[in-house]
Formats: sequence, C-alpha cells, structure tokens
Amino acid sequence: MNASRIPSYDRSNPDGMVIWFAEMSRRGLLFHPEDSPESIIECASGSRVFTDAECEESGNILRAMFAEHGDGVIDACYPVFMRACGQDIALDS
Repeated sequence: MNASRIPSYDRSNPDGMVIWFAEMSRRGLLFHPEDSPESIIECASGSRVFTDAECEESGNILRAMFAEHGDGVIDACYPVFMRACGQDIALDS
C-alpha cells in the first residue's frame, strides 16, 4: 500500500491548522477548505487529484477543523493559499 500524501494534523498545536495547510501547499495538494476533496481535478489531465483514501483522510481532517474552529479554518488557510497564488503576505496577518 502506498503511503498517504496527506500530512497529519496536530490539533494540539495552536498553529496546527496553518502548519497543515502549509504542508499541503508544499506537497502541491492545497485546495480551498470549503471544497470537497473529491471535487479537486488536475487541470492538465482532467483526473481527480486525490485517491478515495486521501479524500476520506483529508475530508476527516477538514471536518474536525471546522467542528472545532468554524470559520477560523478559512482564516488559517487564507495566508497559505494567497502565498501559493503568488501573493507575498505575512503568515501572521
């Protein structure tokens, strides 16, 4: 069995969400947290980015984040997402 490409989420770390999104970005797997992992498609090939197991794993992580932090998930993802899009913003803003 292949190792998961989805990083672990350390919910005990106050910066755990930012760390998780940053690692997803580093691995080229970042997507908007309000989108379903199953809906993420690679533009070049038109195929899904995540396997079924990765969809389940990342979906479970995101559900846990939203259950605990609500819209704070979006706030944690925003600077990482913007940096991935080429915008140079501080991660603590």
